[in-house]
Amino acid sequence: MNVQLFIPCFVDQLYPEVGMNTVRVLEQAGCTVQYNSNQTCCGQPAYNAGYMQEARKVSEKFIADFPAPDYIVAPSGSCVGYVRGSYEEMFNNTSCHNDAKALTGRIYELSEFLIDIVKKEDFGAKLKGVATYHDACGALRECGIKSGPRKLLAQVSGLELREMKECETCCGFGGTFAVKYEPISIGMAQTKVQSALEVGAEYLISTDISCLMHMDAYIRKAGIPLKVMHLADVLVSS
Repeated sequence: MNVQLFIPCFVDQLYPEVGMNTVRVLEQAGCTVQYNSNQTCCGQPAYNAGYMQEARKVSEKFIADFPAPDYIVAPSGSCVGYVRGSYEEMFNNTSCHNDAKALTGRIYELSEFLIDIVKKEDFGAKLKGVATYHDACGALRECGIKSGPRKLLAQVSGLELREMKECETCCGFGGTFAVKYEPISIGMAQTKVQSALEVGAEYLISTDISCLMHMDAYIRKAGIPLKVMHLADVLVSS
């Protein structure tokens, strides 16, 4: 099947290897991946900051950049959750309403696309060690993603997945939250990392690179021997 790839801002600017690995996973799943180089942001940062007019402009461009009927896949539950939860209401009673509504039904986060649409769990990945999984807020609360990533990780040869007690707790990033409430944000990252260490994790894995970036900053500053990995990176490891 044909798939349109959406690469979120954090991936594009800071972690391009996650985007490339997403392509590798999708191709291994039998998909033909198309990438529109004119794509930019989904509009979430402006929306969350309260700049509705700016968010609407960026979101309208997003709709134009991803025409029907192909699936849209992104390595980010946060972006997908924003599109699904905001676009239809944002464009209500506008010329974009029908296109916005249709788009929300064909955009998927990577793990849910692999599990629910492609129905493939084993990608022949190999990664030796102990890992724990962080349920990113956007993926869990906005997209309902819970079991999918765990099913994929269960098929990774050599990887032992252990659940930490704080798996569903926010990491403290939250975009502008980390800027406006820095001490609280750092404390939340500390709680999350400590929870991962308590189960003996060597790898901290998630669907969202923004969460991982935030926790990795704390990990590096504290000199903790814990490596963060996006799910796409794990699925291509060997």
